[in-house]
Amino acid sequence: MRKFLAIAVCKLGRFVGKLIGKGSSMPGKFALKICPDILRRVTLPQHIIAVTGSNGKTSTVEMVAAILRADGRTVVYNEEGSNQIEGVTTLVLAHATLGGTVRADVLLIESDERYAARTFQFFHPTEFVVTNLYRDQLTRNGHPEWVYDSILPALHPETELILNADDPLSSCFAQGREKVKWFGVNQCSISSAAPSGVYHDGAYCPVCHAPMEYDYVHYNHIGAYRCTKCGHKKRAMDYAVTAVDLENAQVTLDGAFQISLAFRSIYNIYNILAACAVCRECGVSGETAAAVLSNYLLKNGRMQTFRLGARHGTLLTSKHENSIAYDTNLRYIAASEKDCVVLVIVDAVSRKYFTSETSWLWDIDFDQLRAPHVKQVVLSGRYSNDLAERFSYTEVEHWSVEPDIAAAAAELKSSGDEELFVVTCFSDRDKILSRVEKEA
Repeated sequence: MRKFLAIAVCKLGRFVGKLIGKGSSMPGKFALKICPDILRRVTLPQHIIAVTGSNGKTSTVEMVAAILRADGRTVVYNEEGSNQIEGVTTLVLAHATLGGTVRADVLLIESDERYAARTFQFFHPTEFVVTNLYRDQLTRNGHPEWVYDSILPALHPETELILNADDPLSSCFAQGREKVKWFGVNQCSISSAAPSGVYHDGAYCPVCHAPMEYDYVHYNHIGAYRCTKCGHKKRAMDYAVTAVDLENAQVTLDGAFQISLAFRSIYNIYNILAACAVCRECGVSGETAAAVLSNYLLKNGRMQTFRLGARHGTLLTSKHENSIAYDTNLRYIAASEKDCVVLVIVDAVSRKYFTSETSWLWDIDFDQLRAPHVKQVVLSGRYSNDLAERFSYTEVEHWSVEPDIAAAAAELKSSGDEELFVVTCFSDRDKILSRVEKEA
């Protein structure tokens, strides 16, 4: 009776939530109050895919869903991004019959890395993708190794892990396990000889803490690592990007499948690779995966184009309090060739917590904007003075401060026609998008 009531209440709550534009987590919260182990009592599909990690969860899940649907599978996933147990419960029960059978071929779950153990206490994924682990949201997550310890209890022995071979920390999940597949990027045109950025989180081995050496690096500390003492190193890859041509927006997977990039970013390449890897493990052909992802435009709004006066603009959304997300977007700007202006907005620090902690700004490599084609950098938002203090320690020369976002947008609209890049976080993107003309 409790099972039936929990499902009915969740469905009703979800219906009401859709009418008012809210309610992706609350219905699940009510259902768990009625029946705390409801996720144990429902009948789930044969394939249950989970995706977690510091970055790339939402994008990877969206691409996995697109590939599987193109292959004829019925897929349900948390499209609204509610990735803790309440949101997952809403997802499962909203797509279940009143008898408790989920009507899908695949249940695809984006899982918050901190709460994965709680989400999967009553069932376990058949495939579990870990995109990466590194410093992220200091006020919430602390150190990456603490996040690693939070995920570890969620990994069931029967679950197949799909891990980033280029990440020295998340690759440690493979210890003592046989069911592991690896994805990664070969040495290619985007590789460098040494770690980049203003810090080096991969300097020491996460297993024995001895110094780490690198044969090559793709970004920050992600690359071909090897411990000088215990032998922890990049594993042989089951799924690999074997060639990258960012100039022509092309990558090659496994030496056979060509994919055209809608967004020329190393982040995008890793997300594409992770999505292809798990779909291949679910029986999808490489040809199908490549065809779906070629020129694929994400629907989650992380990259959007617009017009502001005579300027063509690109919004690059970064994750809150995540320096590597910002670094990747700055690297994208630095690699562009057209003359441009950059607007950096920090008006909110966190989506979840009331905090004014901005030390993470010092982890961002803003010196990437010291490029000849970057003609001006404008700093805006409530924390523009914090940004200004950070920029005073860079070698970027042409930067200014305009705390008011509306005033900054108006000034950029009335002067010049150079390309405009806006770098900001999820909470702040609508504060600029509401003042521009969006492109289709």
